[in-house]
Amino acid sequence: MIRLMRLPEVMKLVGLSRTTVYELIKRSQFPKPVKPSQRVSAWCSDEVEQWVESRRKASALEPEAA
Repeated sequence: MIRLMRLPEVMKLVGLSRTTVYELIKRSQFPKPVKPSQRVSAWCSDEVEQWVESRRKASALEPEAA
């Protein structure tokens, strides 16, 4: 089931600051929020979870530092 997550929950899930989340969005490297109302931004949980999984897979492919 898809649910909407507010920014504090997104930051806790991904371990990034507000500034970093918005910087990644600006660079098209993080899911964009949806606007359920004029003053509210939220993220689709499935998109954020897919982003986390893609980062996990990418880090698993990187060679370990010597």
